[in-house]
Amino acid sequence: MASLLPPSLSDTIVALSTPPGAGAIALVRLSGPQAISITDGVFIGKRLRDQAGHTLHYGTIREGERIIDEVVVSLYRSPHSYTREDVVEISAHGSDYIVQELLSLFVRRGARLAEAGEFTKRAFLHGAFDLAQAEAVADLIASDSQLSHQVAMRQMRGGFSQELKELRSRLIHFAALLELELDFGEEDVEFADRTGLVALLQEVQGLVRRLLRSFALGNVIKHGVTSVIAGRPNAGKSTLLNALLNEERAIVSDIAGTTRDLIEDEVSIDGIRFRFVDTAGLRDTTDVVESIGVERTLKRVQQAALVLYLFDITNTTPQQLEAEIEVLHAPAGVPVLAVGNKLDVASDAELSSFQHRPSTVLIAASRGDGLDELRETLLALVRGEGLDRTGSSTIVTNVRHARSLEQALQHLDAVVLGLEAGTGTELLAADLRHALAALGQITGEISNDDLLTSIFTQFCIGK
Repeated sequence: MASLLPPSLSDTIVALSTPPGAGAIALVRLSGPQAISITDGVFIGKRLRDQAGHTLHYGTIREGERIIDEVVVSLYRSPHSYTREDVVEISAHGSDYIVQELLSLFVRRGARLAEAGEFTKRAFLHGAFDLAQAEAVADLIASDSQLSHQVAMRQMRGGFSQELKELRSRLIHFAALLELELDFGEEDVEFADRTGLVALLQEVQGLVRRLLRSFALGNVIKHGVTSVIAGRPNAGKSTLLNALLNEERAIVSDIAGTTRDLIEDEVSIDGIRFRFVDTAGLRDTTDVVESIGVERTLKRVQQAALVLYLFDITNTTPQQLEAEIEVLHAPAGVPVLAVGNKLDVASDAELSSFQHRPSTVLIAASRGDGLDELRETLLALVRGEGLDRTGSSTIVTNVRHARSLEQALQHLDAVVLGLEAGTGTELLAADLRHALAALGQITGEISNDDLLTSIFTQFCIGK
């Protein structure tokens, strides 16, 4: 009897789900209608078809009389598995040879090598979660800080999806009334309360704008903040880098021009990754190598998400500071934080010149004075409107989601303008449909094969 499943879902797929290379354990995963029977044909131990789901079984994998490995088999029965299909996971010894032997054996027995992200794609197609949650799985795997893990976990558990679902359901009600008006167009009736629709749209617009504003922070959480430390020679840039990293990463010297190349390293501050870049001192020089370093510094400033301009309080006037920051030509919108160094040896008069300057923090990098305030200022600049540390705020981290929200907002704006101008119901309904479609693309309620392929091919093979 022919399978009623689509061809891709009627296959049984197999892949290595742990990183390739030698290790203690390698996990080979099968999913699909024949996952249990294929494994049963080569597993010597208990007969898997007779065992309950969510059980473990010790035995050997053999091809004929040849033992390939001693393994532990984890058995999951549909629909109580990650993919909602029958799933078998084989924990074998982490040898490249053993893994290749197992994969080849299962392919010969009727399985197909999985494509990138195909296990998660099947989970989505079987309704285990929506598209936004599926993408959060990849974000969770890639998370490398407390906040990136927190945001990915919240989205994977449906926090963002639930907020979008509520937005769409409210809009769908009014869209249905507008469509009803079109059906009775000749009778000139209005089922949708225009005043109520304007109020609803304004509320939805506000929510969408908030989500879009959160993308700047979400992008930072996901990818980190490239922060360039710039300034004149001997301002203490390398000392500051070492202090922020809490290690001797850069050479510190009283000789001007010691740093001639870029020195980079990362540190997590309250869950947000900062990539600090120590740069060559900015000055006019005839030294060919040092001048190359200065050029690289200015180029790196153009690529930065944040610039820390370090200056020596004891030999810099406020007028000189403004002129030096101007030379950086930092891109519009990139925060430039002035950091005054050597407050421990500065006079009261020198300190007073900068104490009330906006976007300025005073420190003593060599002693660590003011570093806590500097860290708090960096976090405040990055977080912008702030971040709810309880994890209850929805933060957009995905470029695709942000673009869909922008499209939705564009059509919602068109509906509001149309209502104010007395535009006909047909045009209002069309824009509202487009807004709903844009929101639906985020969760996969409206999707196509090209979109799914683009998303899931970014996953690793075994996920």
